[in-house]
Amino acid sequence: MGTGEALRRCLKRGVSECWRISPSQHLPFFLAHSCSRDLPTLFRGHRISLPGRLLGSVVSSQCRTFSSAESAGTPEVPERDQIIDLALYPPNLIKNFSIIAHVDHGKSTLADRLLELTGTIRKGHGQPQYLDKLQVERERGITVKAQTVTMFYNYSKDRRKYLLNLIDTPGHVDFSYEVSRSLAACQGVLLLVDASQGVQAQTVANFYLAFEADLAIIPVINKIDQPTADPDRVKEQLKAIFDINPEEVILTSAKTGQGLEQVLPTVIDRIPSPKGDPGRPLRMLLLDSYYDEYKGVVCHVAVVDGTLKKGVKIASAATGQSYEVNDVGILHPELTPTSHLFTGQVGYVIAGMRSTKEARIGDTLHLSRTQVEPLPGFKPAKHMVFAGVYPADGSDFDALNHAIERLTCNDASVSVSKESSGALGMGFRCGFLGLLHMDVFHQRLEQEYGAQVISTTPTVPYVFEYVDGSKVTVQNPAALSSSPGKRIVKCWEPTVLATIITPSEYVGSLMTLCSERRGEQIEHSFIDGIPTIPFCLTFYRQRVMLKYKLPLREVVIDFYNELKSITSGYASFDYEESEMQISDLVKLDLLLNGEPVDALASIVHRAKAERVGRELCEKLKKILDRQLFEIAIQAAIGSKVVARESLSALRKNVLAKCYGGDVSRKRKLLEKQKEGKRRMKRVGSVDIPQEAFHSLLRSS
Repeated sequence: MGTGEALRRCLKRGVSECWRISPSQHLPFFLAHSCSRDLPTLFRGHRISLPGRLLGSVVSSQCRTFSSAESAGTPEVPERDQIIDLALYPPNLIKNFSIIAHVDHGKSTLADRLLELTGTIRKGHGQPQYLDKLQVERERGITVKAQTVTMFYNYSKDRRKYLLNLIDTPGHVDFSYEVSRSLAACQGVLLLVDASQGVQAQTVANFYLAFEADLAIIPVINKIDQPTADPDRVKEQLKAIFDINPEEVILTSAKTGQGLEQVLPTVIDRIPSPKGDPGRPLRMLLLDSYYDEYKGVVCHVAVVDGTLKKGVKIASAATGQSYEVNDVGILHPELTPTSHLFTGQVGYVIAGMRSTKEARIGDTLHLSRTQVEPLPGFKPAKHMVFAGVYPADGSDFDALNHAIERLTCNDASVSVSKESSGALGMGFRCGFLGLLHMDVFHQRLEQEYGAQVISTTPTVPYVFEYVDGSKVTVQNPAALSSSPGKRIVKCWEPTVLATIITPSEYVGSLMTLCSERRGEQIEHSFIDGIPTIPFCLTFYRQRVMLKYKLPLREVVIDFYNELKSITSGYASFDYEESEMQISDLVKLDLLLNGEPVDALASIVHRAKAERVGRELCEKLKKILDRQLFEIAIQAAIGSKVVARESLSALRKNVLAKCYGGDVSRKRKLLEKQKEGKRRMKRVGSVDIPQEAFHSLLRSS
């Protein structure tokens, strides 16, 4: 039977029978003609699928599907089902951009509409906020991890097909490190602003991140379909704060699709193409990574120069280790193998990395045995909040260690070091970018790895100078010595430059709050124009931007909750790192019957030490179980006790068996009981259960 006859019989029996009945000797003939015009003629009116593993090494286009465009009525193969030839997209046909905005301004919804507009996902299929893949993101309604997706768009103006790499970024201040890393792979951004809320604090912060990176900025006003939308007012804000021309602003509604047809053409027109050189040796920037149980470490990379091919050996500029590329491709929207990545493109690489320490965010990857100049990389994450993380059951330490190691591969902004506590056992001292970051990290440990953890009260890093001139940086209050022999002469605490945008009627209450938190006012300005007609002031809600210099410790405790409570949720808040300032700080120890509990130690300002100590003693009194002896709960600064609560002893009724008789007999029994309690107090110790720690630290 000839080759042509065998293939025609395949078509009659169906695709599933094609390779079963085709002899292996016909395969070379088939592959030799796969790129010629004879094959479409042979299969005119039919459509078959061929295994990609058979065609990948021979067919340059790597198309799995062959169809005849000349056949009337034959449906076209969907673009997402085809293997993509990235060689068709040189740097001038590539646009890398990101979406930046304040929380809940519609970034993920806009990303969904762009994916549907380009055919990357089907309209109405899949879940809303498609790129928010973590359970914690869906429960909280926020973006935690920056997500990358590749789209293809036919531009009607020049009739060419463009490759668009979109990165959806978080909006909360605690995840600004994710935003800065995402911008390193982009040449432009969409600055999204809510048509009702207008410019918010994180909008300002993200704008300056993009501005400092010298990226093209396209302003987009979203949610114009809402009844309270006021696009003209938002345009005035953009002009006043950022000097953005109102005529360049795009008006859209990601929910209804209104105005979306202007977004991608504007991206192609205004955002420059990547500037890499295809002829130079390969250089890639490692943007992100996560751990897969079956594939190992999956790295997200941006190819700056050269070409990456499957099967080549690459090396890390940071560690010097070499790896063989097992798989390479793009996210379209899931992992889609392409066997190549070219200059200016963003995709993924699987190279057999098994340890999370091997994938260093910001590292330069290059071809093995070649010398290249490393890329600038990223600034290291500045950890603002530190907390101890301990297993709820001491025997689960190894499982928690494994879970944290896997999770830090996906979240490089967390610092981890081992520590031990006399009350909680072995655990970890972790550094976070903020309170929400810490909360999300704990929630991911529980949801993704089933780890039950106890977290100590969050603290910030302090610097102390002793009388002998030595300085020490303290992240764990228990590590600071309370010995009178080591006298502290100076101490410094970190401060932040806080930006608050609020309606004008809440300014007085916010200024009082910031003063109570030892804040120093830097700026007080109006960001909305004042109406020229006096009676309009009654109906016009003017907004004010306040800038304060605040101690970081005052911010991380409950400042954000107080801010939202005072302003009924209308104020927005953002902060950035400032310098260290001299302050009067003391270590506050919590004692149980004279024994310090290291897990409950804290560093506070001297003026607030007594109030904080009294609150801790009252909370601990409510949580601890009563013993057969009295428990003294004390808060102390060195040897000076500033607050005390007493937990009375359980008392057994030793007179129950006395129905009468002389009073001296009863007195003798009571004296005997008192002596026993006194002896028990000397030798007994207070054991704080894990549940009590969990309840106390959560309420703190």
